[in-house]
Parts: sequence; C-alpha cells; structure tokens
Amino acid sequence: MRKINEECGLFGIISQKRANVATFTYYGLFALQHRGQESAGIVVNDNETNEFRAHKDLGIVDDVFTNETIDFLGEGNMALGHVRYGTGHNSRNDAQPLVVNHTKGRMAIAYNGSIINAKELREELEMNGMIFHTTSDTEIMAYMIIQERLKTNSLEEAVAIAMEKFVGAYSLVIMSHNKIIAVRDQHGIRPLCYGKTADGSYVVASESCALDAVGAKLVRDVQPGEIIVFSAEGIKNVTANCEKCKRGLCIFEYVYFARPDSVIDGYSVHRARMRAGAFLAEQYPVEADIIIGVPDSGVDAAIGYSHKSGIPYDIGLIKNKYIGRTFIDAGQKFREKRVRIKLNPVSDVVKGKRVVMVDDSIVRGTTCAKLVKLLREAGAKEVHLRISSPPFINPCYYGTDIKSKDVLAACNYTFEEIQKMINVDSLGYLSLENCKKMPCDEDKGYCTACFDGLYPTEIPKE
Repeated sequence: MRKINEECGLFGIISQKRANVATFTYYGLFALQHRGQESAGIVVNDNETNEFRAHKDLGIVDDVFTNETIDFLGEGNMALGHVRYGTGHNSRNDAQPLVVNHTKGRMAIAYNGSIINAKELREELEMNGMIFHTTSDTEIMAYMIIQERLKTNSLEEAVAIAMEKFVGAYSLVIMSHNKIIAVRDQHGIRPLCYGKTADGSYVVASESCALDAVGAKLVRDVQPGEIIVFSAEGIKNVTANCEKCKRGLCIFEYVYFARPDSVIDGYSVHRARMRAGAFLAEQYPVEADIIIGVPDSGVDAAIGYSHKSGIPYDIGLIKNKYIGRTFIDAGQKFREKRVRIKLNPVSDVVKGKRVVMVDDSIVRGTTCAKLVKLLREAGAKEVHLRISSPPFINPCYYGTDIKSKDVLAACNYTFEEIQKMINVDSLGYLSLENCKKMPCDEDKGYCTACFDGLYPTEIPKE
C-alpha cells in the first residue's frame, strides 16, 4: 500500500421533467472517478414506464459504460450513480447502487463510508431471517431502512430511525419511485453536497466538482445528521437527533481524497492544500533551489510552500495518467519498475539542484524512498522531504484501509530511522495544530483520529 486509498463517490439527480439523466450521471461519475476505481453503477428511475433500469460492473466508469448501456438506461426522472473503492471483498455483487424491492415499493441506495457496528447489525438481521447477497455495509443499511419503512409513513422517517442504529461514517443517497434522499452521518465524516441546474434539476454528489461537471451550481453541503428530501414538490429538510451531531469531517478529504477543484463544507480543497504547504515552509524552512510536488495531491501543497518560502516551484515528477489502480503488478521483481512507470523525474529540473519534494503522507515509506532514489539518480544534489499531514499512528475505521498499526512507518520506526530509510537530507511533517487549520484559521471540528487517536464514535473492541 503506497497511500491511503480513496473513498467511494456518490451522485444523484432529480429532474423536473423526463430527461437523459443517465448521461448526466455518467458525467458526474467521471468527475468522481478519483474516489473509487473498482466498480461503477447507475440506476435510472423512469416514472413513465414505472421501472428502475440498472447497470453496474467491475472497472472504471469508461469501461463499465458504453453507448449501448447508456442508451439502455435511457431517459427518466431520476438517477443514482456510484463509483466504489472497497475496503474488503471486491465482486460484481458488491458494486453499487443496490436496488431492493419491498412491499411498499422499491429503493436504490448508494453509500460512502464504513459502519463500525456492521457485524452486529448483520448478525441481528440474519437471526431474523434476512439473506445477504453482498459483503458490503450497503445491504445492511438498506435492510435496516426497509424494516423501519414497513412501520412508518415515509421513507425519510424510516431513514431517520435507522440512522440511530448506525455507528460510523456514512453519506447516503437513496432513490425511491418519487424522491431522492441525501443523508450524512451525525459527524459529517464523509462529504456530501447538493446543487441546482439552470432548468431546475437538483443534483447530489460527494464533491462539488461533480456538480460542475453537469452544469449545476453548488447550493450547500448536507449538514451532519441532516436528511434532505428532493421531490416534485421541492426540498424538505429533516434533521436527525442533533444531540449526537458534532462536526467531524475527515481531514484527509482536504489532504488527499478530494479533487483540488472541489469545495467541501465551504472551503476550497486547493486553497487548503496550499495553506498546508505554507505552514510547512514556516515549520521547516530549508535552503534549496527548487520545490516539486508528488502528483497529484502533493502539487498544491508544494505551490503553497514555494509561495511562502520564495523558492521557485517546478514540475519535477511526471505522472503517467493512463495507469489505474488495476495496473498489473507482476511480483516483487517488477514493483520498483512500477513506481517509475507511474512517476518519473524530469532530469533537467532536478539535476544539480537542492530539491524540496512535497508529498501528502507517509504510510509505509517505501514509495517515498523509491521516489527519492529516482531523484538522486536524476542528479539531485540534495532531497528534502516535506509531508502535508502529521505522522500516521492510528488505524482508521471510517472507510479507508488502514486497519492496523503494523503497516504504519511512524508506529514502527523513529523519526530518525524513517529519515534514514527514505534517504532524505531532511524530513518535516505538518503539525497537528496546523493540519486542523488547513481549511481556515479556526478549527471547525475535524476527524484527526489517525493522527491523535481521538475518534468521533465508538471504535471496535477488536
């Protein structure tokens, strides 16, 4: 594992008239592709034919959807889309959105996050006769919501009751025959926002960059613990139990997960990363000739470091944009070549220079070491590494795949040992205090548990 892996991406649209909502969703998922490359899916709700048409499969958006599949999905009044990064088993059955039929109708659901008490909820449902067809939390949440729906007057009421049983991080977009519902957990750990197009359609997405992709204007973020219902009658707001609502957005959305052109909870991701770079320049100044960033998320921080320090920024590493997560790994013999195929130094930029390389994080440290080796082979005289996040010292239970301290360099080596292992002339991490101030000068409340161990929810005993 070179990095913390991406999250899932959600997209939903409800149109005032029958339209080609499948194409809109396809474009929206393209904008969210960075959040998951294992599978993709779209469900179209067509009131004219009273049916849900769905297509999903393993692979990136461009592989899963063709002209034929988009034509099959066709026009409708609503659509729901999903790109997945799974933290467990990966099969076509686990691709989302998930469509469930029940006695009061049908429902499609797409989800981003991780439910900490999923095991207990699944066992409870199985003891009541429920049969599972996937390994994902999504099916658990769908069944819990449907159980409540059978006893309530509306889907949103059922969602509000079911939310009280979910412990963890989740953003949900749910589609019924006549509405789309956007849901965010009580801490807002995972992002979710909505916007409006010129023709009056409402669009819900994990990030605002997906709204831009379909010409929708950002209205606002879904608030922690909030349920927003979009229907032909307009928008209705339902707030879950706000006594539990304490803002705790995952800070790594600003550090790494989100696209730099997105705005999350009112703050520019690009600007936040530049601020991180500026903080690093204040914390760890160094005499150098050039600043470079590790593409993609290290670039913005490198620019911020350059602006603050006065040291010029240049493109020192080129990323091969045609390599996805499924790039063939032919074993240990070829792993170092894989790094070079994905990232290659620009010799003319680094040769004979004292280089500051800015990256977003250190997980194992092995890839950073390989990049430093490439820079030195390209002629760099010195290499100074700056990291735009604090050291990782705790596992994450909210949807990323850091499940154990065993994989974390900062838990297994001293600062000096890491510096020696990576073979840099100096090393500097962003302080926790400055990390919390990435988006703005005031700490608005973020989940930084991977850095400080202060989890916003209960965590598993095992």
